[in-house]
Amino acid sequence: MSPDEGREKAEEFGLDLVEVAPQASPPVCKIMDYGKFKYQQSKKKSAKSDNVQLKTFRMRPNTGQHDLDTKLRKATEALESGNQVKFIMRMRGREHAFTERWVDQLAEIIADLQENLDREITVTQEPHMEGHHQITAMIEPGSN
Repeated sequence: MSPDEGREKAEEFGLDLVEVAPQASPPVCKIMDYGKFKYQQSKKKSAKSDNVQLKTFRMRPNTGQHDLDTKLRKATEALESGNQVKFIMRMRGREHAFTERWVDQLAEIIADLQENLDREITVTQEPHMEGHHQITAMIEPGSN
């Protein structure tokens, strides 16, 4: 039907004529309540952005290679699904004497993670000492 007929029908029902596919040939319009439509669109958009979670991975400086590989695989899965990842390396006893080594080790773990990942990641918090007993780092998925 013509645009004028569509507007008349919409007025008849007390609704709006809304263009839903302007790129189509001919453009597609619907008769609907525009306010309700915009509200539903905003709810869908906010529901998608609220699904981001923080996944925490705890480890020790002398964690075995197989355990590290498992944690990296899980962290990769979390980043690919759009979640943030936080690494916590807890130290005890004599491990405090070598904090720089553990900070470097955590930085290497993050570099390995970035190398193995399909998408780009952003390091929001570089590995650093937090308190006296732990080193933390935060990563989130990039814009890809």
